[in-house]
Amino acid sequence: MLQALGLGLLGASSLLLAGLFACWVRVPARVVGILAGFGAGALIAAITTDLVVEARDALDQSEFALWMLIGAAVFLLSDSAVEKRFGATGVGGAMGIVVGSVVDGVPESFIFGAQVGTGLPISISFLAAVFVSNIPQSIAPSADLAAAGWGARRIGILWLWVVLACGAAAAVGYLLTDVSSEATGARMAAIAAGGLLAMLTNSLMPFAYERGRSLAGVATVVGFCLSLVSSG
Repeated sequence: MLQALGLGLLGASSLLLAGLFACWVRVPARVVGILAGFGAGALIAAITTDLVVEARDALDQSEFALWMLIGAAVFLLSDSAVEKRFGATGVGGAMGIVVGSVVDGVPESFIFGAQVGTGLPISISFLAAVFVSNIPQSIAPSADLAAAGWGARRIGILWLWVVLACGAAAAVGYLLTDVSSEATGARMAAIAAGGLLAMLTNSLMPFAYERGRSLAGVATVVGFCLSLVSSG
């Protein structure tokens, strides 16, 4: 279980590191937009080449679609709660991306734990892609939160809770394989894919274009291609 816990914490640790970096180093808004576009491209590649493939190989089409819709619903409900608390723009927009990181990171970490529990080999390239794609996904909202007056301690605690949740999800994924031989990451992969697609459309890509303008689209393509190369 310690290996599963470690993988979950390692994959998500870049969220905390990048978030603190954005507090200590002022990142220009245009650069933040470009980084967000890069992260969006990397996430699109992860959805299409890893999450969707894993889910569709184990689930029939109707069940696959159902779990993707559940993932989208989880994001939308969580994002709605954030908007009611912080508003739809500014801090609220940044927190929407943080919610997307949770919807993304927790299922991914569960998958890592289930893979360790079932003895499946861990894809180092996929783990690296998760780690790298988390960096712009964290810098983008953290820069906005810092600009809104959030201190490094507050932002660090926010991302620390996300990292710990990912580590716990990996441990749960491992433990469930002891309870049932049918415990796999397929449904969690579908939930993550659906939640990420909703987050990309509603939060991260509009955020990227608003700040990076036309260069955000180029950065998205670069992020997508580099993620494909690393996973190959």
